[in-house]
Amino acid sequence: MQELMVNKLRTSLSLIGISFGIFCIIGVLATVNSLETNIQNQIKSLGTNTIFIDKWEYSGGPDYPWWKFVKRPSPKFDEVSFIKARSELASNVAFEISDNVNVEYQSFALQGVTMYGISEEENDIQPVKMEYGRFISGPEFAFGSPVVIIGHTNAENLFGSADLALGKQVDVKNHRVTIVGVIQKMGTSMIGQDYDQCVMTPYRFARGLMNEQNSNPIIMVKGKANVSSAALADELEGVMRSIRKLSPGEDDDFAINQIAGFSDKVSSLFSSINIGGWAIGLLSLVVGAFGIANIMFVTVKERTPIIGLKKAIGAKRRSILSEFLLEAAIICILGGAIGLLLVYLLTIILTNAFDFPVFISGGILGLAISICIIIGIGAGLIPAMTAARLDAVVAIRSK
Repeated sequence: MQELMVNKLRTSLSLIGISFGIFCIIGVLATVNSLETNIQNQIKSLGTNTIFIDKWEYSGGPDYPWWKFVKRPSPKFDEVSFIKARSELASNVAFEISDNVNVEYQSFALQGVTMYGISEEENDIQPVKMEYGRFISGPEFAFGSPVVIIGHTNAENLFGSADLALGKQVDVKNHRVTIVGVIQKMGTSMIGQDYDQCVMTPYRFARGLMNEQNSNPIIMVKGKANVSSAALADELEGVMRSIRKLSPGEDDDFAINQIAGFSDKVSSLFSSINIGGWAIGLLSLVVGAFGIANIMFVTVKERTPIIGLKKAIGAKRRSILSEFLLEAAIICILGGAIGLLLVYLLTIILTNAFDFPVFISGGILGLAISICIIIGIGAGLIPAMTAARLDAVVAIRSK
């Protein structure tokens, strides 16, 4: 430590190289890991064992055959009862339609609000938390009562405060509806959901306001406990084919979209991004490692007479080797600590700027420490071996 303090400029330059390398690799990995974790959590909020039956497949891609899917019939509400009767692996089945509507209250109006017409079991599959009031009741679902629950942001925009929305009546497509609940503020998710700016109403009421076939109808199916998503998907394919009366030679005219499949695709995508992050970070670390190796060669040259004196009074090779390896490792650890501090500041900035938590996980922290030690030992190994092999007499006489 005294040697590092004496040579402040040289030590600082070495620390900058390693700090920048650690900042690059850990910064990229922490950001990507946090982004993946947030997206995966939001996907899980859709239901880890949930199937979406739609005319559209959600896989996307450059070769997406939209012309094939657009001709398919849309899911129908009547098919929900058939699925409940014929499926042995499903625990809940729900139907949903959606459309953009204007919500009016006195002289105020919200335009382009997403209205969801939902069936009763949707809250068992994708539960929403109520901040004020209550969820839609069973009789209201059964009779198609003109009631809605409203998103937190919409309630604030219409009434100034979300708690003032309860009991108010608003106009939707010339229909008077009563607000019975306000959804807890959730924020806009990265997968497109925004419950803060929506309204939800019973399906039997919503179908009178929307053209069902043009309102993105979907069927949601949740599997029973301990039932795999793949097993549920296989069963639902057979059930839907029987409901649609498709012959063995006909292709499916529906899509079985698994939430688990989305999660796997996200993991695959972020694995590729992580490889890019490693490439950027390792390039920076290699530059920093060469800087440390160069500094250590200079250090060995400066201390050659001292090394000779130590060997003359009995110091063994492993003692000299350990001394220089330890010094190189300490330089890397100090540089890594500075790099981690910079990454921590980066996480605070990104968290506040983009409204999602960015964090350094325990695994990434351990990786950073391991990288620092490995780089330090690797960069200092050849200079340390050079020092350990010096002849005592020749080293003492050197200038």
